[in-house]
Amino acid sequence: MTSERTPVGLPIQLLRLVSPSQPVGAFSYSRGLEWAVHDGVVRDEATASSWIFGLIEHSYAVCDAALFWRMMQALGAGDRAAFLKADAWLSATRESREIEFEDKQMGSALMQVLHDLDVSSARSFADRKLGYPAAFALAATHWTIAAADALRGLLWSAIEGQVSAAIRLVPLGHTAGQRLLVAAGDVIERAALRAESIGEDDIGNAAPAMAMASAWHETQYSRLFRS
Repeated sequence: MTSERTPVGLPIQLLRLVSPSQPVGAFSYSRGLEWAVHDGVVRDEATASSWIFGLIEHSYAVCDAALFWRMMQALGAGDRAAFLKADAWLSATRESREIEFEDKQMGSALMQVLHDLDVSSARSFADRKLGYPAAFALAATHWTIAAADALRGLLWSAIEGQVSAAIRLVPLGHTAGQRLLVAAGDVIERAALRAESIGEDDIGNAAPAMAMASAWHETQYSRLFRS
């Protein structure tokens, strides 16, 4: 599958998919960031930038994004088995119960939205508990969003969710949050290019700080987020 841009008239569907108003519950998860703030690892704009962008480039790009790219290729080729293999592979990489729950809950919520919108591909996978990237790939394919654009949209969603959580948790001012989102453009492009080019033997998740933060968050006394 090539990296062509989305045809004129279609980006609006991508904007809708990545909108914070999408009813999938993304606002309720921090993916370990809440514990990192609680412990003082993330305490200001600079450390928030290091945490968020570091995870995107060194973990998300070579695991979630890389497997999402393969899901899009599989759907484009009509290869159901390859699509489900990539989803199962991604599920197996989840480091904590919370992160696995987040992925499945958001995936289930998006699948319900697609079902309610009468998306036929959602019905054909109704017997599967897909993760969020897989459900996102089904939606992007249904609305004919180019794989390269869908990948960058998914990366944007991941960063925007983390920045939104940081604004509430650190707390960061909204201007600081906007600076992070402005800086996200180059990070997303590097991460997307890495995801598109990585070989299968190099796909994998190695983010011990996030894994431990997520696990410790499960017993954190006071918290705002579900992960």
